[in-house]
Order: sequence, then C-alpha cells, then structure tokens
Amino acid sequence: MGTYTPHTDDEIADMLAFLGLEALDDLFAAVPEAIRLQRRLELADGAGEPDVLAHLAELAEANLARADRMTCFAGGGAYDHEVPHVTRALAGRSEFVTSYTPYQPEVAQGVLQAVFEYQTMVARLSGLPISNASLYDGAAALVEAVNLAVAAAGRARVWVSAGVHPHWRQVLATAAAGTGHRVETVPLADGVTAWPDPGTDEPPGVVAVALPNYLGCLEDLSAARRLCDVSGAQLVVAFDPVSVGLLRSPGEWGADVAVAEGQPFGTALGFGGPYLGLFATTQAHVRRLPGRLVGETVDVDGRRAYVTTLRAREQDIRREKATSNVCTNQTLMAVTAAIQLAWLGTSGLVEVATRCAQGAHYARDALLALDGVEPYASAPVLREFALRLPVAADLLVERMAEAGFLAGIALGEHYPGGSHAVLVTVTERRTRREIDAYVAAFADAVRP
Repeated sequence: MGTYTPHTDDEIADMLAFLGLEALDDLFAAVPEAIRLQRRLELADGAGEPDVLAHLAELAEANLARADRMTCFAGGGAYDHEVPHVTRALAGRSEFVTSYTPYQPEVAQGVLQAVFEYQTMVARLSGLPISNASLYDGAAALVEAVNLAVAAAGRARVWVSAGVHPHWRQVLATAAAGTGHRVETVPLADGVTAWPDPGTDEPPGVVAVALPNYLGCLEDLSAARRLCDVSGAQLVVAFDPVSVGLLRSPGEWGADVAVAEGQPFGTALGFGGPYLGLFATTQAHVRRLPGRLVGETVDVDGRRAYVTTLRAREQDIRREKATSNVCTNQTLMAVTAAIQLAWLGTSGLVEVATRCAQGAHYARDALLALDGVEPYASAPVLREFALRLPVAADLLVERMAEAGFLAGIALGEHYPGGSHAVLVTVTERRTRREIDAYVAAFADAVRP
C-alpha cells in the first residue's frame, strides 16, 4: 500500500455522485456556518518534494534529542535499552505489524499463540499465575489494577505510595474522578514509603507501591504486605520488569496484582509511545481481569489451539456493568516484548539487570564525589538514583544537553526540594567511557 493515494477528477465526481452531492464543499454542510473559516488558508506557494524534504531535514537538525547526538542517562519509566536486530526483524514482519485483536481464532492462530507466549512470560516475570494480553501502558495498567482491587476489596479508599511514578498517579487521579475511588498519596521518608497505621474506622481497600520506586530506591514490600493483611486490602505492585533479573518478583512479595511498563523489552524510546502495559494477578481475580486473555485448548481434531477466553467481546461496552472498558490491547508491542524476552532468556535478563546495576553504582559513586552533589535519599538503589544538586536541576539538564547528554529528569514539583534534584538512569547500553565523559560534563554543569 502506498503512503500517498491521490484522487483523480473522475474519482471525485464518482464519489460525489454516489453521495448525491454537487461539490466537495457540500461534504462540510453539517459544519455550522459560524465556525467555518471564511477565507482561504494562508499557505505558502507550492514546492517540489525534494525542496520540502530538504526543508524538513533542516528543521530536524535543530532537534538535539537524537541517539546519534546525545547519550541518554534519563529514565523515569522509559529507558534506553538495547533493541537487537533479531527483535526488530521478527517484530517487523507483516503478520504482526498488520494484526489486530484476534477475535476470529480460526484465522489468527499465529498471533494468538504469540500473545499466549507473551502472557506466559509476563506471568513468570511477575511471579503471578495470570497475565492478560497487554494494556496501553504502565499508567493504564495501574488504573486497571486499582479498579480490580477496589472491586475485590469492596472499599474505595486507595493508598498510593509517593514512590509510584508521579505521572501514573496523575492518570490514576483522573480516572478516580469518574469511578469515585478516593486516592490518597502516602509520603516517602528518606526515599521509602512511610506507611501509616490503617486504623479501624475506614481502612484502605487498596495499597499501591512501586519496586524500585520512582527515585530508584528499593522498598521492603513486607511492610506493605503486612498492612494489607491487617486491613484486608489488596496489594498492587508497580514493578520494573528488568529489575526482576536480580530482585524478588512481586508475586514472591505477596502482591495481589502486579503492573509494569513493558517498553524496555524491544520498544525504542518514542516520545511517550506506543508503549506497553504489563498486567498480572492471582487466580482468584481471573474473572475480574481487564482486557483480553488468550487461552490454550484443542480443536475438534484434538490439535492444540488458541482462543480468547473467559470473556465475551461485547462485555467491554456494557459501561458500568463491565468488569473493564478496555476494548483492545497493544498486540504488536506485546509480541515484540515476547520476542525480546525469548531472545534474552533467563540468563540474558539477569545479565541486563546486572550491567544496569553495576553501571548505575559506578556512576553514582563518581557523581557523589563531586563538590555539592549529594544523595537525595540514603535507601539502597538498583539502576537509577536521585541526586541533590548545588544548582537548579533545569539548568543542569540544559547545560548537559549542550555537552551532548540527556542528563536525567528534574524531580521538580513532584518531590520536596525537587527543583534542585535530578533522577539519573544507567542502562546496559552505557559504556564506562560514556559514564566517565558524563561525570566530567556533570562536574562542569554543577558549578554555580
């Protein structure tokens, strides 16, 4: 299929005749006269395609945020991981790129099997037995997890750790305005969540926490699990799927629901999307699972077959009666993640997580040796960390961009003292030479 399909005068005339219209302007008769543009568009004279492309290339030259120009030490939920050629080649096949939610299993066995394998891998990552066929992104997965947990607990009070990604918490607050869930943020103390006593009047129905949290700190989830056991709340864990190469899985911590952003598995950074929401839960909640669920069965001839199961397509449009109003998924991103995970294997995931952790600790030690640079929190970290700065974080990011680095993310208004704090991330792509160059540029950038 071409990327540009022009219409001839004869084709336009046939279209108008079919619609019973006299002219193209009649297509817009439904638009009220008061809001129509009453003049011609102020467009420049036409230019040839080569001239337009050359102009666009000039504009693109002003964009610094390119992998060939800047070395990325930014993270906060979207990470510059290696995407091997095998992942790109397989995920780019037309069978996957053109696929949609496979409602008709008789013609979609390949995609259904790929999604089934994806679900299996997410279940193993999360340590929980049931995974769905993906959600839009990590924030959407958190919203769906809270919806499920509120329904299971029967209480609409939701305690969310301030260590959960601030953008995810904003999305949750927006969704809660419609569902009526009462979302309360529990503050951090030295980088980890300071859980209060649940009390007896109205304990929370849901407790949500991140591991590692947004500041990169490792939380002891046993405290959150005890809180849930005392209050009867459901435990939702937003986890870093790469970190489970070294850390206990959410299921091992006793999570009822686990969610994550799946972008690190084969999806390159793309200014916010399309990304991938991972979602897993216990067997007890399988009937409350949002979105699609692919199951394995046998056909009439006894051969292995795959179907979407335990839910009807139409349940999503039942509004308030629906378990969830998620009507589709991120099939291509999910298949891409499955390919990447299969390529890595268990040992590969451990290696990626180890290299991230080693690089992060090497960089953190070097940065903390600089005058005026201090740890934002003393809690242990894995692959990203927050630093207090002697200069404004926005100024640091700007100076580092001039030196060729995406320095990190300014914590800003989301955390106390965030205007002079930055979140730094190191992935397996960063070499020792790049880290040393980053530290040298950082030293210049933090000088008042």
